[in-house]
Amino acid sequence: MLPNRMQLTRQTEDQLKRLKANTGITPNVAARLAFFRSVESDFRYHTDSDKKLDGSLVLDKITWLGGTLAVTELVLKMTYPELEQKELIKAWAAHVEDGIAALRNHRSLKDFSQTL
Repeated sequence: MLPNRMQLTRQTEDQLKRLKANTGITPNVAARLAFFRSVESDFRYHTDSDKKLDGSLVLDKITWLGGTLAVTELVLKMTYPELEQKELIKAWAAHVEDGIAALRNHRSLKDFSQTL
């Protein structure tokens, strides 16, 4: 369902990299946490959003999603049954962007883990 190669916006990538520098949590793991945090918060992607997925960190979906691959794809398909593959990747990226907003400012792993 999702393409094999995926990327985020440059702004989201920068936030993930900053979080890694502060906490040691890799961008792909932080992206997984951010995605599910966003879904749980009832955020919804709107197709009229024109954000470009212009980040330089292009990873395969197994690296981005790891063991959450099947669950992530199912959640996206259940939440957005009408979207095509290209829009689903944008929906995933929008959820990661929304979820990372609450996680990006942590200064340590201890601080980060207390908010989960």
